[in-house]
Amino acid sequence: MSSDLSLEIGKTAQHNGLNSTDSGASVPGRPLSAVEGGGKKSHATEHSSRSGLVGESASTGTLGKAMDVLNIVANASRPPRFTEILQQSDQPRGTLHRQLTNLVAEGLLNQRADQAYELGYTLLRFAARAWAGNEFRSVAHPHLKSLHEMTGETVHLAVLRQNEVVYLDKVEGTQSVRMHSQIGNASPAYCTGVGKAALSVLNERQLEDYIRSVSFHRYTESTIADAADLRSRLAQVREAGFAFDDEEHETGIHCVSSPVYSADLSLIAAISVTGPVYRITRSQLETWAETVRTTAYQIMEDMQARLGPRA
Repeated sequence: MSSDLSLEIGKTAQHNGLNSTDSGASVPGRPLSAVEGGGKKSHATEHSSRSGLVGESASTGTLGKAMDVLNIVANASRPPRFTEILQQSDQPRGTLHRQLTNLVAEGLLNQRADQAYELGYTLLRFAARAWAGNEFRSVAHPHLKSLHEMTGETVHLAVLRQNEVVYLDKVEGTQSVRMHSQIGNASPAYCTGVGKAALSVLNERQLEDYIRSVSFHRYTESTIADAADLRSRLAQVREAGFAFDDEEHETGIHCVSSPVYSADLSLIAAISVTGPVYRITRSQLETWAETVRTTAYQIMEDMQARLGPRA
């Protein structure tokens, strides 16, 4: 694996869709010197200028059209047939047929006996290699395990990608509880603990770009409902260095979270301790808050030590 931090976190920055080099970044708590400084131009800058924070689909090219098809198949509740894909795609019938034929030939899709399409084994092989090669996850995982051992509850690692957070790693609690946060799943940033912790790192311009891209859907009675409320909550997170999810995305689930980020902010992520309200009180989450924040700082120190540029 490469030891160059800029190469590793630059890959993630392309998913973030953020220009991390803007001045005035709102970094919570001004953490340890190991993650201060930086100043290199982010690999996300060029991507951000093309796609913006919202992650608009660059579907005009051949690759973009193929990705649109893969996304339709991947996000379907069951393997879709040609007509179902056609209904969701803006591609002409002939173009779509060629795309599907090529994707099947390359092993990126598989066509079943009932003519429905599912993700192919080539994608699974790519995913396995990406999973094994993710240096950031490798750095963070031992710290997640330690945090789990201290709390006994589920611990998450999530990365900010455009206007969502994607769960990169998860250590299950000793008493497993069914929740949305499976590895690879995405959740809205504005109403999750890891999301608010990650958003607290954005500077003012980035935050305004994010707010313009979001529709504040009410998942529960506690979900943040508007931009003013979000700004107020994020101000509290910046000052404290940690965030809470008070059943804002899933009823009965709450958490405490803290941001994790690289020196140049090209990687913005967060960790959390999560559990059910019937077993974990808010006061217990508050007791764990400082431990979560300390663990986040330790991950950032290890990021700099293990993935940072060598002299």
